Amino acid sequence: MTAILHTPEVKVRDRVDARVVRRRLGPGHRLRFAFWIGPVLALALWSAGSATGVIKPAVLSAPWDVAVAFEDQWVNHDLLGNILSSLQRVAIGLALGVVAGAVLAVVSGLSRIGESLVDGPIQIKRSIPTLALIPLFIAWFGIGEEMKIITIALISLVPIYIHTHNGLRSIDGRYAELAETIGINHGEFVRHVVLPGALPGFLLGMRFAVTAALLGLVVVEQYNAVAGVGHMITLAEQYGQTDVIVVGLVIYGIFGYCADSAVRLTGRKALAWRQTLDG
Repeated sequence: MTAILHTPEVKVRDRVDARVVRRRLGPGHRLRFAFWIGPVLALALWSAGSATGVIKPAVLSAPWDVAVAFEDQWVNHDLLGNILSSLQRVAIGLALGVVAGAVLAVVSGLSRIGESLVDGPIQIKRSIPTLALIPLFIAWFGIGEEMKIITIALISLVPIYIHTHNGLRSIDGRYAELAETIGINHGEFVRHVVLPGALPGFLLGMRFAVTAALLGLVVVEQYNAVAGVGHMITLAEQYGQTDVIVVGLVIYGIFGYCADSAVRLTGRKALAWRQTLDG
């Protein structure tokens, strides 16, 4: 079915369209290392402000002080253990949220009955911030790891569901007509057309889910955590260690960038047959 839908003529037309888009955007619309321009500039401004005294140490520690604090946390305070603890929390919660969101999206997107049962509650949940439910989760599940993982899972579920469901519902009707014309049954149509067609929506939902999961991680680690980056930040706040707080924030930022990069790379590999602005 995929081979039929993507004939040589279609591929040639897509390549021509992509060249037209690139020409209109200009030759410099995509720089290989463009992402690092902003962070490097911010680091330079931060360093200059700290060196000249414009940025006071009590407000924001200098980059070199943060580097020293990182080394101290790594050598003397089990920073690696805290990082691994945070990664474990977010990985389990994100995995649960992704699986649940994808399953619910498929049930809702491929069945009118499923949509009537699933979509309404999800849309209601969408309007209620997950973080506002933490007091209830504490009452239901206690203040331990279970509450933290469930919060991360629930906050990750919604973007996966929304974007995957939209992807399933936005499949071009002409594909269904073509499937009927060439005699493809419903199961093959879903497997070879509908699910691959919804993959871009799922991957977009993954990018939002990763960001949401990290947001949830930052918040839940403030609640009775005995290990993790958030636990380290909480202790640093109590002792007024701004440099250690910045170390934690930098680690969270690295988590987010690496996770988003992994999703984007997966998307480029999985959607290599598509010609998009990113490709």
